[in-house]
Amino acid sequence: MTTPDRGGLDETRAYYDEFSKSYERHRRPNSADGYHALVDDLEVDLTARYGAGKDVLECGCGTGLILERIAQTARRAAGIDLSPGMLQRARERGLEVQEGSVTALPFEDETFDVTCSFKVLAHVPNIGLALAEMARVTRPGGVILAEFYNPHSFRGLAKRLGPAGRISESTRESAVYTRFDAPHVLPRILPPGTKIETARGIRIVTPAAFAMRVPVVRGMLRTAERLLCDTPAARLGGFYVAVIRKRDA
Repeated sequence: MTTPDRGGLDETRAYYDEFSKSYERHRRPNSADGYHALVDDLEVDLTARYGAGKDVLECGCGTGLILERIAQTARRAAGIDLSPGMLQRARERGLEVQEGSVTALPFEDETFDVTCSFKVLAHVPNIGLALAEMARVTRPGGVILAEFYNPHSFRGLAKRLGPAGRISESTRESAVYTRFDAPHVLPRILPPGTKIETARGIRIVTPAAFAMRVPVVRGMLRTAERLLCDTPAARLGGFYVAVIRKRDA
């Protein structure tokens, strides 16, 4: 696979600039849509497990919803994103962010203890380069939290069989490159000097996002997802977060 050309990057940037206008619609506090809250909570919780009191970089921070919460427990929380539209909203939150690509991170080697990326790597054709860059800026002994879209999941099945979701009146999710990587293939694409230590699965038993809008069902699904996320059932998660350890120097 190759790195996106300039045109591809510009198209991706334009897609997310447009998406920034509606990105938080179902992610606001107290939203009736508990699906995004569940996903965000499990991502933030995992990041805090490894990054509390440490220096954390989020690759693809978007409007800063996750990064803002990471900043509550981290010593330093920084973020990058391709989209100026997304970054404008992150800056309004007072966050340390800058424009950049996960395939060319604008940081020196070994700057962060934890480097994380959620819902972003699935849209990067050159996944090997992205992981290598995340490893490069991570300190020896540090952790890379890399979230992949898992084809062997309810979500993967829905994405294959269902229509592409809308991000606006004129644009659907199909407008941007999307990849699915099964858990068993991930060791083959890791950069040298790293290994998968464990993993967290997100959206393991939730059949569809709309199920989280039903109050009683939402509570049951949240409980089940939390009980299963760090078990072998993680391999069935629609979002599969690999905890990748960088070898000590």
